[in-house]
Amino acid sequence: MTTQAKQRLIRVALGQEKADLVLKNAEYLNVFTEAWAQGDIAIADGRIAGVGSYKGETERDMSGLRVVPGFIDGHMHFESSLVMPSRFAEAVVPHGTTSVVCDPHELANIMGVDGIRYMLEATEGLPIDAYVMLPSCVPATNEDESYTALFAKDLEPLWNHSRVLGLAEMMNYPGVLSADAAVCEKIAETQKRSKPVDGHAPCLSGKELTAYIAAGIHSDHECSTFEEGLEKLAQGQWVMIRQGTAAQNLEALLPLLKAPYASRCLFVTDDKHPSELINDGHIDDIVRMAIEWGVSPITALKTATWNPAAAFGFANHGAIAPSYVADLAVLDEAYQVQMTIKDGKLVYDGQPIAIKSPEMSDELVELALHSFRMQPIDERAFAREGSLGVIGMVDGQIITTDGGLAQGVDINNDILKIASLERHHSTGHVGVGYIRGYGLKCGAVASSVAHDSHNIIVVGTNDRDMACAAERIRMLGGGIVIAKDQVIVNELPLPIAGVMTDENVQDTNEVMESLKTDAALMGVHEGIDPFMTLSFMSLPVIPTMRILTHGVFNASSWSYVSR
Repeated sequence: MTTQAKQRLIRVALGQEKADLVLKNAEYLNVFTEAWAQGDIAIADGRIAGVGSYKGETERDMSGLRVVPGFIDGHMHFESSLVMPSRFAEAVVPHGTTSVVCDPHELANIMGVDGIRYMLEATEGLPIDAYVMLPSCVPATNEDESYTALFAKDLEPLWNHSRVLGLAEMMNYPGVLSADAAVCEKIAETQKRSKPVDGHAPCLSGKELTAYIAAGIHSDHECSTFEEGLEKLAQGQWVMIRQGTAAQNLEALLPLLKAPYASRCLFVTDDKHPSELINDGHIDDIVRMAIEWGVSPITALKTATWNPAAAFGFANHGAIAPSYVADLAVLDEAYQVQMTIKDGKLVYDGQPIAIKSPEMSDELVELALHSFRMQPIDERAFAREGSLGVIGMVDGQIITTDGGLAQGVDINNDILKIASLERHHSTGHVGVGYIRGYGLKCGAVASSVAHDSHNIIVVGTNDRDMACAAERIRMLGGGIVIAKDQVIVNELPLPIAGVMTDENVQDTNEVMESLKTDAALMGVHEGIDPFMTLSFMSLPVIPTMRILTHGVFNASSWSYVSR
């Protein structure tokens, strides 16, 4: 804030000068007293000058409405929405979101440091603050095959960017526990700059958890039980309560949303698909769910506003008080968002919004559009003899179980073939195994959205359809494809690094819904997202069984079941 802006803010606060905008007769949330209060909210030059009795150049009557700080998503991946950040912002600004903390490790796995630069450029000047955590694990583990590996020296040039906030989720907890030098160097370089390190340690407990936190990990978003969350919170971590598309932990963690635990919790989405953004909302939806399940409205709202601001050290954010940034959401009695104010400007007022995409460098655009390096795919890639490991899916979770071994597809017992095809360096590596619980009765489903290395993942009832679907993805330069009888049934092209499109959320969702319908008609079980869930089957930092480009991998024993 300039000297002149500060001087004007003082004059407006004293009532000597009109504010730019005054929200009259506002019932607003005071996060400090944890109470609803009344007053006119005066805004000048993007800041709150004061709350009391004020006049403004523009005045809006808030009678019958409630004003709260803008919502903050403390951990998310733009890539999981399948759309560019500008298109994502068009979807979430109407839901009161004013800030997000993103981890661009999907793009980093595909494009290296250039993927992080791409995300920084793609989020510039949006009507949301998009903070970036530098990816800590590219690839997620040494077992993954990504475009490149990123070390502390590779991240060094990015630290001075104003929106680089810290180090993203440290998924490689085995590397932390073994005191791996490269892992410890990344953490040390982050802490040297007094920046936070996010965690990712599902089911870690006891001395192993203590050692992980001792390394300097300040948060975790993988808690799936109250006991797990409490153990991490008790040792000083912030607990990110995740309610996304594939992983939904809010209900299990509801006991944390009361004193004395709630002050150390924040809401995150992690991964959110277009249909949920359109039909349910964003952080506002988590707030409503928490309230419906018995959480105090004030606690739920603080968990979506003040708490994430405190967790990340956002100065002058997350509250309605003098000098705070005027990022606000206006709610009705049902906690539905009616208006969104960003930096003191009304950016949503009940009508659909359109956001201009930022100008981006030609070099980064070209790299993103040409990210596939692999030879044509045919059915021979999937041929295997003997027994292979079985991945057991778990309803409503992205964790899996050890399903033993199988010698072939058994549709009657819901055992299908699954494969991961390396796509970054034309190695020809194809890992093959089996999966139980997906439900497909015919054909194949393939996707280039496959965390975290984003090789092609495909599940099917036969090798020919698997090859047909995977080859179509290669030709598209990325996407989601359904094939049956060697014919493409439906597809969603994702030409930007194989994980995103520049189409808007509504159009993208229409195609996604048609894909889901086709997948259901082909037998995929009701109640699971056939693509979001599939995308996590190749992520070895989440227990237990995963499909990698070399075979079926047990993340608990850290060994291959079959290759």
